[in-house]
Amino acid sequence: MTDLLTPIQAALDLPQTPLSFNEAGALPSAFAVTDLASASIGAAGQAVAELIRQQTGRLPGVSVNRRLASFWFSSSIRPVSWHVPPLWDPVAGDYASADNWIRLHTNAPHHRAAAERVLGKAADRAAMAARVAPWKAAELEQAIVDEGGCAAQMRSWQAWQTHPQGLAVNAEALVHRETFAPTADKPWLGSGARPLAAIKVLDLTRVLAGPVASRFLAGLGADVLRIDSPTWNEPGVVPEMTLGKRCARLDLKRPEGRQVFESLLRDADILFHGYRADALKQLGYTAGELQTLAPGLIDVSLNAYGWSGPWRNRRGFDSLVQMSSGIADAGRAWKQADQPVPLPVQALDHATGYLMAASAIQALSERLRSGRGGSARLSLARTAKLLVDVGQVPEQPALRAEEAGDLGLVVEQTAWGQAHRLLAPLTISGTPLQWDLPAGELGSHRPQW
Repeated sequence: MTDLLTPIQAALDLPQTPLSFNEAGALPSAFAVTDLASASIGAAGQAVAELIRQQTGRLPGVSVNRRLASFWFSSSIRPVSWHVPPLWDPVAGDYASADNWIRLHTNAPHHRAAAERVLGKAADRAAMAARVAPWKAAELEQAIVDEGGCAAQMRSWQAWQTHPQGLAVNAEALVHRETFAPTADKPWLGSGARPLAAIKVLDLTRVLAGPVASRFLAGLGADVLRIDSPTWNEPGVVPEMTLGKRCARLDLKRPEGRQVFESLLRDADILFHGYRADALKQLGYTAGELQTLAPGLIDVSLNAYGWSGPWRNRRGFDSLVQMSSGIADAGRAWKQADQPVPLPVQALDHATGYLMAASAIQALSERLRSGRGGSARLSLARTAKLLVDVGQVPEQPALRAEEAGDLGLVVEQTAWGQAHRLLAPLTISGTPLQWDLPAGELGSHRPQW
């Protein structure tokens, strides 16, 4: 197995508690995607084990099923007699331009509208391909970004390493951690079985990475309240990512929304946010203001392209970062294809999510020890560097196909119908990962603890 765990442990300052991996095989990729899945989930498990050891004196064993970890990096829900909506908008995807390949990310209606303001309306991929073809990729990328949209031309890893943003993000820490002055005096109210019981998590994240983190904490007993804007929706991922959470809506640009948000924040233990680097700051919520409102708060944030450099505020998603950072180009060469070949799953999102979860649990252990709140910052682009740095890997045998025994016995009564979930990929002795709430619609709960 490729050693991705050591740099993760170093970034999180995790004690190297015993961790075992089982199941052979790997997802097909030029890169060690299954190893990344296993290492990031394993690190989150080690953070839980250390919290339990700190509070109870008992160090639980931790093991990761590499095959289930790989499956969870795709999806965990298995609907019964209904279907999850499509993940991608009809015109999202990779297109050949006059000189290169470019990816358009159009899942959000306002992002599709931005692309169509530049390129013109397109009903389907064939129409969009014709509109993209005359453009040079760099010029089209910039034009769409300038319109508030999301696009990325395909770059090689070598080009990314000399690009101003590549230089900036590659110099950043995998996890940038800080602690604040002691202010909190909150006792641990959990147990070995539910170590995050009574921990309140306010989740402002969307799509995949942040929701992966808060879903993991919910599985350990945390009270997770997800907040979305009044108009946001992501139907293709909501059934996957709202497991264990209550979901409400607030408009943080309106005084009444801010008032409710600040009331929630005062009681929160952990805040996850994944806006662009300066978004909360522009709303008046600087790191200092957050600590003033909620002394001892654990503040964990992510963005796409890193926290320094010219693209720190650029909108981005996993598939775009794969294009920018050389991953899709390396996949093309590995596959001997004439078009981009991304990772087989949205691995940057999922891995960053588990690293966010581990960061939050580590910060909670520190707060219980010293009373200090803390922050952690991560980015999809820096996680990409973690994966690329270990190099391309020889092809491994395929993972054993999914079978009925991989599903949990509990029937989940989701908002859309019954479903099963895959068994958890992580085993912590005495601490089952289990979720008290089924997946539900965004905005289906009131914004209150």
